[in-house]
Amino acid sequence: MLQNSFKLAQSLRNGFSRNAWRAFSSHGPRQPLVSPERRLEKAHPTFTERSQLKYARRLVVKLGSAVITREDNHGLALGRLASIVEQVAECHLEGREVMMVTSGAVAFGKQKLAQELLMSLSMRETLNPKDSKEFDGATLEPRAAAAVGQSGLMSLYDAMFAQYGVKIAQVLVTKPDFYNEETRNNLFCTLSELISLNIVPIINTNDAVSPPMFIRDDEPAGGARRGIPIKDNDSLSAMLAAEVQADLLILMSDVDGIYNKPPWEDGAKLMHTYTSDDSNSIEFGKKSKVGTGGMDSKVKAATWALDRGVSVVICNGMQEKAIKTIIGGRKVGTFFTEATESANAVPVEVMAENARTGSRQMQALTPAQRASAVNTLADLLVSREKFILDANAKDLAEAQKSGLAKPLLSRLSLNPAKLKNLSVGLKQIAEDSHKNVGRVLRRTRLADQLELKQVTVPIGVLLVIFESRPDSLPQVAALAMASANGLLLKGGKEAAHSNKALMELVKEALATVGAEHAVSLVSTREEISDLLSMENHIDLIIPRGSSDLVRSIQQQSLHIPVLGHAEGVCHVYIDRDADLEKALRIARDAKCDYPAACNAMETLLIHEDLMSGAIFGDVCNMLKREGVKIYAGPRLNQQLTFGPPAAKSLKHEYGALECCIEVVPSLDEAINHIHTYGSSHTDVIVTENDAAAKQFLGSVDSACVFHNASSRFADGFRFGLGAEVGISTARIHARGPVGVEGLLTTKWILEGQDHAAADFAEGGGRTWLHETLPLD
Repeated sequence: MLQNSFKLAQSLRNGFSRNAWRAFSSHGPRQPLVSPERRLEKAHPTFTERSQLKYARRLVVKLGSAVITREDNHGLALGRLASIVEQVAECHLEGREVMMVTSGAVAFGKQKLAQELLMSLSMRETLNPKDSKEFDGATLEPRAAAAVGQSGLMSLYDAMFAQYGVKIAQVLVTKPDFYNEETRNNLFCTLSELISLNIVPIINTNDAVSPPMFIRDDEPAGGARRGIPIKDNDSLSAMLAAEVQADLLILMSDVDGIYNKPPWEDGAKLMHTYTSDDSNSIEFGKKSKVGTGGMDSKVKAATWALDRGVSVVICNGMQEKAIKTIIGGRKVGTFFTEATESANAVPVEVMAENARTGSRQMQALTPAQRASAVNTLADLLVSREKFILDANAKDLAEAQKSGLAKPLLSRLSLNPAKLKNLSVGLKQIAEDSHKNVGRVLRRTRLADQLELKQVTVPIGVLLVIFESRPDSLPQVAALAMASANGLLLKGGKEAAHSNKALMELVKEALATVGAEHAVSLVSTREEISDLLSMENHIDLIIPRGSSDLVRSIQQQSLHIPVLGHAEGVCHVYIDRDADLEKALRIARDAKCDYPAACNAMETLLIHEDLMSGAIFGDVCNMLKREGVKIYAGPRLNQQLTFGPPAAKSLKHEYGALECCIEVVPSLDEAINHIHTYGSSHTDVIVTENDAAAKQFLGSVDSACVFHNASSRFADGFRFGLGAEVGISTARIHARGPVGVEGLLTTKWILEGQDHAAADFAEGGGRTWLHETLPLD
């Protein structure tokens, strides 16, 4: 993997990162590392969004004592340190300039000294047992431990980096180096030279000869202007990052980031973004058990560096692949930024909490009030048609400029007819919503005056991720409203204008019942992978889009269930007893009505007994007239001397005017083919043989199985559900088009008097009845 990074390294070193930086700002190429003066002014603008961190070319990574030290404080956490070294090496080989500020010499030295002292103690005990004393490692002198540990620590780093072909150099600093301007300049000249030689500098304090460093904030150093008070490696890292004009400073600690209060206290929340406005809203706890810096010192160091043009992330260094994850733009740790506009946007966690609160507000409403909100949204889709279509026109214009594929353009497009159909579907949802939430499914009298009920309730907070189809937004919002679920929507950027306009109408409809926060559109640059890790806030994920999107979400979501289907490989099987006219009509509709839909036919199966008649030629001619490109399956390809090109795969969703035709020798083979190559979405038989139809309908294990009807009927609106949040091919919970009922779960309500479980034990005086009662 690292060897493959050399091409990228050449690209970065030849100007890729600088070009990317120029696209982000206009300050031009990087200045030399040497900094003759402290730069109190900003050298360049900082990154405003995490997604821009991938352009960071010059990095300073600070490893805190708690990150690389074992819990017993004697020795290093070698596995954790090896992982960090690997990430730094990857960054280096990608062409980034990386400097490390590391602790650990004292801990490493304590480990070595402890071993020596134990051996010495053992010998003294042997010579004079009366003088034996219990060894206490805590009594070891830290300066002596640092002197012993420095060489060993650097030898360890050298061996680890050598595994990746990366050279390193140790740079020891002490307090006087920051008092004297000449030594400061020498320090940064050294760093500049090492970087130019493609060497990773590893900076640490010479704790063997120097006390903890401290420069008073009002004390000039060597005649220079004021700098940061250097008390620990956090402040040292901040000064170095500012002096070398680093793009990014990563402060690695043993906590996940900055919390609004000590993380072990109730109500503590991780702050994913920190601005200067947050300085008065946080409360610091105790400092780390090892090392000299606490969280307050990290925040001071981070804000100081930020003021001088360095972007900063404080993260948990114990998290796997933390450095690479941060550079990849993921929401890890606390990101320090000056972008108050972005920072003041509602965090997605707050949106999720609002959605849960909104869900409870929706549950408290009467069915008529929920229906009223959905009806209001349906009316707005018609009355605000021009507003919606104007926004959609902007998306279409941008999509055409960017070369968006035709099937996606078709999904992106809205028109008056689509909006009218949407409105009709929403009206149907509203009408049916009176029977959704709180419906009693079962009543049982367990014992005298002890009654149990099972009732429907909303799932909670849904996350629906969709691509290209802005019409999904009002459909899903209406279903969430009708089922009293909170909802987060993450739409594709290609439909940004349309989604924003439609969300305004959703908010307007919700405001009529006082629950405008129940549904929110995640319009920030939130990575989907970050949303998928919010298991404490989100209860169900429903992806709607390409098979790649759905499959990716299903693979990444480890703790939140996913409802949906990755592919729509739908079949139409023309049985030997089929009516020719019906077969042509159904096949045409299934393929040509809306080729981009997931319920469109992708493979046409034909019984081989029909190959000698006219039906095969008629079907091919009809599809060609409709502009459908035909591919031949393996059996058909063998039977034809001159025919369509062979299909590359029998399990392929074309999503366009293309399909595969295959021949099968029997009904059983058709069913086997569907089970082998289908996606359990929708499959159709065309036949006049009732026995064959019955066998097909009973045997095909798909979410939707039809007889003499187009696969295009697999749709929530056509099923009378009003709309759907998607089509599920799962085996549990909901299957097929998922309407309101698929967004509900149940809870049990038990009402008694003074019942105790012990009452039903032997001699307890009460007996079980378990009597089924009629539903209310």
